Amino acid sequence: MTLGALVDAGAPFPALVKGLSRLGVRGFRLRKRRVQRGAISATKIDVLISSNLRHPLSLSRIRTVLSSSRLSPHLRRQSLAVFERLAEAEGKAHRVSTDHVHFHEVGDLDSFVDIVGGLICCELLDVSRVTASAVNVGTGTMHSAHGILPAPGPAVAMLAKQVPIYSAGPSRELTTPTGLALLRTLTAEFGPMPLMTPVAVGYGAGDANPKGWPNVLRVFLSREGARHGRAQDTVVQIETNLDDVNPQTYEHIMGRLFLAGALDVTLTPVIMKRGRPAIVLACLVPPVGVDPVLNVLFKETTALGVRVQEISRHVLPRRFASVKIRGGTVRIKIAAVDSVHTKAAPEYLDCKRIAERTGRPVRAVLEEAALAYAKSRRAAKDRS
Repeated sequence: MTLGALVDAGAPFPALVKGLSRLGVRGFRLRKRRVQRGAISATKIDVLISSNLRHPLSLSRIRTVLSSSRLSPHLRRQSLAVFERLAEAEGKAHRVSTDHVHFHEVGDLDSFVDIVGGLICCELLDVSRVTASAVNVGTGTMHSAHGILPAPGPAVAMLAKQVPIYSAGPSRELTTPTGLALLRTLTAEFGPMPLMTPVAVGYGAGDANPKGWPNVLRVFLSREGARHGRAQDTVVQIETNLDDVNPQTYEHIMGRLFLAGALDVTLTPVIMKRGRPAIVLACLVPPVGVDPVLNVLFKETTALGVRVQEISRHVLPRRFASVKIRGGTVRIKIAAVDSVHTKAAPEYLDCKRIAERTGRPVRAVLEEAALAYAKSRRAAKDRS
């Protein structure tokens, strides 16, 4: 349903197929078609899988596939974050450790494609911020690999913590663990629809077509421009003082925090009481992503307590463009300051990969990417 809604809203289907080919996984293909769900015409994306590839994928196998894929580092981190969130929810729901979770339906290849494909579509649409309404989780009972379960299932119930949910419509499951884990990973804020100027609306159809109920997911795509004012959202700032952590572990800790959903992580040197040198570790986290980040801090550091506060921030609308330089392609992050002025910077990890592959200094790659983007802008102005 997510794939269908995002493609319906404008994500190019051929680009989605090409993006998924970078996974390096064979044995599936996508099919796009128009279907009717109640009174609504929607896009249905089917993931067609070879019969010999229907066994569930384990979390370790998913990690291996993602790490060896040709997806961008950002997509790999986001995809892994979704599956680790799923593993944590399944583990808590069925009282097993995360490492011993059997994904069953969640780990099937089609769900793997749904998750990565949804993230690819967001990248294709230059999505920089996601908000969502309250989630309809359904009611009644459902059949699963664990037997007959109440709807919502135990994993969805775990994932729904701190998320506004409700139940309406037919007696069936209306939210899957895959869908809610993806939504929680992407979403900065749940609640009423914010003020926006939509430029596209997409409808993605589910498999089921219950009588009298349009089983679709609707997505509004809004392009935020400077004339509408800067966007404002709410994030949670988490801080803790550390004076007895081995500095060699900081890189690992920061990586785990980003995988847990942190938007940003910083380390600031300070002097504490009695002249002790220390580090203030600070994270910015979406409101619905606090618990996974807290779990990392308490497990991976010596922290006994943390400071948590909600803060508001103003953000510039952002998009990505790509430029080709010697050795590969570099994404350029572009932020609109107003209707005339923009800020642009090459993605460091793209430049680092090219530098490692070619043996060139990363500084030279960054400069060449910035120059290539500047030339492309001048050429675009000349054509207009």
